[in-house]
Amino acid sequence: MKTKEEAFNILGLPVKEAEVIAAELNILLSNFQVYYQNLRGIHWNIRGKRFFQLHVKFEELYTDAQDKIDLIAERVLTLGATPLHTFEDYVANNKLKVGKNISKDTEAVHLVIASLADLLTIERVILDETAKINDEGTNSMMSDFIKEQEKTMWMMKAWSEEEI
Repeated sequence: MKTKEEAFNILGLPVKEAEVIAAELNILLSNFQVYYQNLRGIHWNIRGKRFFQLHVKFEELYTDAQDKIDLIAERVLTLGATPLHTFEDYVANNKLKVGKNISKDTEAVHLVIASLADLLTIERVILDETAKINDEGTNSMMSDFIKEQEKTMWMMKAWSEEEI
């Protein structure tokens, strides 16, 4: 129930909590930008007998990441905040390993798995916070991201023949 003392935004969400969620989404946005760039790098630099298979897969993943970046930024705007958009901000908020000059297939796949695990951690925090204020728009987006990324992790682990 809404109280007179508590301010709500146009979406009907408490302003203070929505600002916190927008800030957390900006952290996710920053990390997705690093993930995207990692994927571009391994797409460009992959070598070996699995080149054709992985080159295509990494392109699929970076295209998906690019779409998610746009969705995250638009959600930040929907919540009334400004999405981060500088490399300086991305680096300052990054929690992912930066992959540099990775050309070996197993190393590239392990980078994807580790990156997705870190993204899932951030997304689950956001999911928990959005549930508390009934922010179904952000909550639904996080649920969709989590479901897709868990499946991708399973597939990458299956490819590398590791146990989950």
